[in-house]
Amino acid sequence: MIAGSELAPGEQPVRVWDLPTRVFHWLLAGLVIFSVISGHIGGNAIVWHMRSGFAIFTLLAFRLVWGFVGGHWSRFRAFIYAPSTSLRYLRGRSLPHEHHHVGHNPLGAGSVFALLGILVLQVATGLIADDEIANTGPLIKYVSSATSSLATGWHKNYGQWIIVGLVTLHVGAIAFYWFRRRQNLVAPMWHGDKRLAADVPGAVDDGRSRTIAVVVVLVCALGVAGVVRLGG
Repeated sequence: MIAGSELAPGEQPVRVWDLPTRVFHWLLAGLVIFSVISGHIGGNAIVWHMRSGFAIFTLLAFRLVWGFVGGHWSRFRAFIYAPSTSLRYLRGRSLPHEHHHVGHNPLGAGSVFALLGILVLQVATGLIADDEIANTGPLIKYVSSATSSLATGWHKNYGQWIIVGLVTLHVGAIAFYWFRRRQNLVAPMWHGDKRLAADVPGAVDDGRSRTIAVVVVLVCALGVAGVVRLGG
């Protein structure tokens, strides 16, 4: 339920973010922070850095699947926008039926895809990276030393700082909406609901969809474990 003031006339609580999407979001945020910190610590922490990377790999695989079978506003089709739609949004001319205020608006969608894309690249380079001390990615034997060197350089430098930059922009956008537009973007990602007009479609978030999410996570985890075992 939504905490706070009473609903305005014509409004009702609408489930926007299903539980699997919310759990994904907060787990990913925590793991990314942990990965950055453990990577800087180095030493024995690299073992946990790699485990965190495998967990992120699992979450990204889950999100890819969930982008097609998840709740309405979590599906990619709900926030893949044509350039004309994005331009209209920037001009403040969104059409009523587009509901850009509900899920990810065009700017938010760009941020989401950019962050997911760079995380995929960061995981991929980590799988073939070499810290030149005691740890290597599980797939390093499948690439040349030159390729591994390039991947390691990206993983430890450019990739890491691009992620930090995107996360900083993401947090900055949340702060902007809170202080300038009085919109709380964090709360709906915590409890799932927004106060919206009755004609706004809600996301399915029942026992069946959550069971499907658990199955998808387990399958993704098994797949990641299989990839890791390739390096054994």
